[in-house]
Amino acid sequence: MIWLTWRQFRAQAWVALAALAAVAITFAITGPYLAHLYNTSGIATCQASGDCGSAAGNFMALVKTDIPYEIGYFLSLGIMYLAPALMGMFWGAPLVTRELEARTHRLVWNQSVTRTWWLAVKLGIIGLASMATAGLLSLMVTLWGAPITRAAALAATRNGAVYPNRLTPLLFGATGIAPVGYAAFAFVLGVTAGVLIRHTIPAMALTLAVFAAIQVVMPIVVRPHLIAPVRVSTAFNSANIEQLWLGSSGMKVVEPVNIPGAWIIANQTLTPAGQQFTGPATAACVHNSASPACQASIGRLHLRQVVTYEPASRYWALQWYETAIFLAGALALAGGCFVWVRRRVA
Repeated sequence: MIWLTWRQFRAQAWVALAALAAVAITFAITGPYLAHLYNTSGIATCQASGDCGSAAGNFMALVKTDIPYEIGYFLSLGIMYLAPALMGMFWGAPLVTRELEARTHRLVWNQSVTRTWWLAVKLGIIGLASMATAGLLSLMVTLWGAPITRAAALAATRNGAVYPNRLTPLLFGATGIAPVGYAAFAFVLGVTAGVLIRHTIPAMALTLAVFAAIQVVMPIVVRPHLIAPVRVSTAFNSANIEQLWLGSSGMKVVEPVNIPGAWIIANQTLTPAGQQFTGPATAACVHNSASPACQASIGRLHLRQVVTYEPASRYWALQWYETAIFLAGALALAGGCFVWVRRRVA
């Protein structure tokens, strides 16, 4: 059974190995220069001078001016999100539907090998291959982009970093161990879609749609609540306003956040009563929103800045929680596939 599974999966396996080799060669060629920029930027010795923010900002500016490296960085993140979906579509969806569409399931399921063992071997071997592929990709992307990730954790600006730090939704799902859980879930999701729809192309489309939806919902709805976020309230500094809007409905002011490496979930400006500040606009700001008088009038409102965030130290805890959720989802879907295959009349 193991040999048969390999025979059926070997084409996909060779394609995956070729893709991994191409990525490894590309990173091996370009990685040393990125590491050289990091080492010569002064970040390694910035702690002594207390100027890590400027050093990290200078390094990020160098990366941005080198267009191929900036494109390569964001392209690698895109690959990490796309890879699990492709595994689910091309490895998972055809796993059972290929037999159903070719009518070979009538022969396969009436051999000495039981249906349970047949499915277990296929799910086990190809599922582990999916996880290993995603894990190796994540390792290469993480190591190659490590200089940018480390600098982003230091260069705090308005939203916490001039580049997305590793806790922000864009980077979190493309690094660490989370892609391993995504790959396992996407693969079994593809198998589940296949056994339910029984046609490969519609199953592939459903797998992509559902997995993409989950990848959007997870960072918005679930991830912020895996660990209770930190909530900090401070007096609003009217001399440090980042954004000021005036409109017919009132006024809105926002103070910047400076928490290196953090994932800023919410940055609110509240009234002394604890309500979201929406105005009305002060007379001084209506007259001239850039004047010191406008800032002084805002200061007299006694507003507070309330920031909700996940600190940088929680990165690995969140990674493990999210990976466990997706692995549990994969196991639940696999259980459903076993029930369907066992009850299916050949």
